[in-house]
Amino acid sequence: MKGYFGKYGGTFVPETIMPALEELERAFNKYTNDKGFKDELDLLLKTYAGRPTSLYFAKRLTEHYEKGRIFLKREDLCHTGAHKINNCIGQALLAKRLGKKRIIAETGAGQHGVATATVCALLGLECQIYMGKTDMKRQEPNVFRMELLGAKVIPVESGSKTLKDATSEAIRDWITNIKNTHYIIGSTVGPHPYPAIVSYFQSVIGIELKKQLKKDPDYIIACVGGGSNSIGIFYPFINSKVRALHARPHLIGIEAGGTSVKNGHHAATLTKGKPGILHGSFSYLLQDKNGLVQEAHSISAGLDYPGVGPQHAYLKDKKIVEYKTVSDKEAISAFHLLSRLEGIIPALESAHAIAYLKYLMPKTKKNEVIVVNLSGRGDKDINNIKNLA
Repeated sequence: MKGYFGKYGGTFVPETIMPALEELERAFNKYTNDKGFKDELDLLLKTYAGRPTSLYFAKRLTEHYEKGRIFLKREDLCHTGAHKINNCIGQALLAKRLGKKRIIAETGAGQHGVATATVCALLGLECQIYMGKTDMKRQEPNVFRMELLGAKVIPVESGSKTLKDATSEAIRDWITNIKNTHYIIGSTVGPHPYPAIVSYFQSVIGIELKKQLKKDPDYIIACVGGGSNSIGIFYPFINSKVRALHARPHLIGIEAGGTSVKNGHHAATLTKGKPGILHGSFSYLLQDKNGLVQEAHSISAGLDYPGVGPQHAYLKDKKIVEYKTVSDKEAISAFHLLSRLEGIIPALESAHAIAYLKYLMPKTKKNEVIVVNLSGRGDKDINNIKNLA
């Protein structure tokens, strides 16, 4: 097994996990070239998940900035309210072909947990979701949705009680129950082959976008936590050839700047992190001078993670994608702005990408096309926003 993107990626896991990862890689390579599997996946994406998602011209948002032409790739219109369903359907179909009847997952914002629980209900699989106690409090509606769908939500009370700790607990479970359990990782993180698998299933976003526009856009913006929605929309634009940083489309990933990038209260892994190993993969992560993983912070539970997928580390070093930060305050402002101008309530994760428009739009030309990946809807964040008022 290799699974490297330049020097990033790899498989840094206990030996007990290796057979399952090798089995998964073989199945992935086999079934993604199998017509029956691909037909079943495509049918479910179309009739169940609601693909293709629309590409919406945000007229009032465009008028607000008086520059360019802003389009939203509406992943918030997917069944379950986010892009996460794309990967969950694909991995669950692989699990069934491997004879795995029990599914586990980690979740931060809850959208991956909801998508996993949804697909398990659809396919008749046992489902357990690990979620940090802090995230359970700020994402209470999604906790109820997961339970309603038949999943068992297991609170994680170690560490910061957020996504990193939920991931660690899910890995411990997987090691213990490796024979009958498949772990659906929700982002482009973890040991090989997970980053490649998640990228493949999420690339449907960018593939659709290419078909929906007559020519490539000038800019594509997406938020980056672990990195699945951003890799999904960037993938077809980076996969064909090596790109220069200022080639078109200009790809921009937005990290969570938290309350302050300067004081360390953030989740800006690519901006402030250093290469290291976390959850079985070598990539950028937030760490102190002794190499200990630091706690991340973001008002958005889905971006509150101290690591990032190895593809993003490679894309940063090669200057293929530009990575910027947006603060909690700016994300909240963008959350309100899109709601009031377009009647679309975005997930706080997606609001980070919307917020960056205030920096980008003054630099754009009148006819330039800007696409923002609206990775999820904001129902789950309404209570959180209300409590801040």
